[in-house]
Amino acid sequence: MADSAHTPGEDKAVATADAGQALHFERLYVAWWAWPLPLAVAAVLSASIHQGYPGVRAWLPYAVLIPLAVLVLLRMGRTRVALVRTADDTVLHVGDARLPVRFVGEVEVIDKDHKRKAMGPELDPAAYVVHRGWVGTMLRVRLTDPRDPTPYWLFSTRKPERLAELLRSTSRSSD
Repeated sequence: MADSAHTPGEDKAVATADAGQALHFERLYVAWWAWPLPLAVAAVLSASIHQGYPGVRAWLPYAVLIPLAVLVLLRMGRTRVALVRTADDTVLHVGDARLPVRFVGEVEVIDKDHKRKAMGPELDPAAYVVHRGWVGTMLRVRLTDPRDPTPYWLFSTRKPERLAELLRSTSRSSD
């Protein structure tokens, strides 16, 4: 069953693109409360460039900087986390990376209170990390593939308990 944090169209797009069933899907979009500050900075910077001068200098900064700020915010929110079941295997998608669940070992939920420690002193430099600061919780998924030099994946997710349970149940059933 698809996650309720997205539109049905996105679920169909992910399932069709991956030729499978999306067990979990979420986009790590930028929250609404993070939008006003970058837009205000773009507007103030545009006004600083404009400074009351007529002509192109009056409208060009607004026409470039404000849409650029919107584009950056939208781009930051394109990261997806999905667990997709195909005919052959179940695969975890985080950003552009894919991990078959047969290589999933221990799955650990990291709450917002322990995130700093996981991203700091406990972080292995060889780990695959997808961190979004506006998402409070993370998952650490240890890998069991002996050929992969990556010890674990550490990634942001808004529903870590649900995804962890799905990963544990699908990795057990694939053994």
